[in-house]
Amino acid sequence: MRILLDAMGGDNAPDATIRGAVDAIDEVKAEVVLIGQEAVITSKVKDFYGKNLSEISPRLSVCNAKEIIEMEDKPTDAIRQKKDSSMVVGFNMLKEGKGDVFISAGNSGALLTGATLLVGRIKGIDRPALAGVLPAYHSRLVLMDCGANTNCKPINLLQFAQMSSIYMHNTLGIESPKIGLLNIGTEETKGNDLVRNSYQLLKKYSGDLNINFIGNVEGREAFLGDVDVVVADGFTGNIFLKSVEGLGKFVKKSMKESFGKNLFAKLCAVPSLPAIKRFSKMMDYKEYGGALFLGVNKPVVKAHGSSDAKLFKYTIKQAEQFVENKAVDKLTSIYESELNKEKLAEIKAYIQDLENN
Repeated sequence: MRILLDAMGGDNAPDATIRGAVDAIDEVKAEVVLIGQEAVITSKVKDFYGKNLSEISPRLSVCNAKEIIEMEDKPTDAIRQKKDSSMVVGFNMLKEGKGDVFISAGNSGALLTGATLLVGRIKGIDRPALAGVLPAYHSRLVLMDCGANTNCKPINLLQFAQMSSIYMHNTLGIESPKIGLLNIGTEETKGNDLVRNSYQLLKKYSGDLNINFIGNVEGREAFLGDVDVVVADGFTGNIFLKSVEGLGKFVKKSMKESFGKNLFAKLCAVPSLPAIKRFSKMMDYKEYGGALFLGVNKPVVKAHGSSDAKLFKYTIKQAEQFVENKAVDKLTSIYESELNKEKLAEIKAYIQDLENN
């Protein structure tokens, strides 16, 4: 297996991508290819480790790409014009079978545009979406979509629910994952037009699509372990995701400050250190890796733009698991089946009738 890593993408690139790849290489079986400006990467590796990548591990290598897609670049223009950028080179390698999964922490819009235009959507899926993994009580929570699609239709949220259900069942082994719709209340009449209409669509077709839809879920209930997937449009999902990450940082920072305030506080903290460490580890979103881009023909993973070496390390490990579990192959086989095509056509006809009336 070969993991393709955009070495120039993200706020802390290439330092964090290099260190993350080196830290991960002994914990994965795959090759890791850092894609980016070879002279810069080689120089950084020398500075950090005093040796070449190949001397650190024969499974580490560099693929030269002269250009960088910046965070402020317009996504479509960047993909079309910067042909020798680390992101475009990575996508083309993935498409041509020169790698098994592509990871980038770069420009989100460009990553999503490139994945859709260069790698292509799975037939039958209207919009691919980002599945972010978050901690939950005694379990994990998938947030779908966490930033790919800011404007959605009910059919998109229905497919987000179906894709995430397939992923959770086939990759994480959850027999009948519980799918909830993120809303401001649990009643089916709550929310805006998108959420209310999506609720009705999920209620009508969840049985036909093997979706275990449990209804609306409020943000405060999402982490209690009673739901496996929370579905939302990408705008709402991204705000939810970043709010949760911010709260986690706040809690950890406040605890550290409180226990370090004085000698008495430090002494009182000693008996609780094992529990504090377990809690801190559970709340550390870095250990859950990046967001999987479900709905495209090849495995793509979006790492956080502010990823450090630790987060790149865990994202690389997550990407290897993503490939090993053949998540994309399973999604493709289901969406390209005649039964699913017929059901999708029926759903779209139903939506068209509603819109006409």
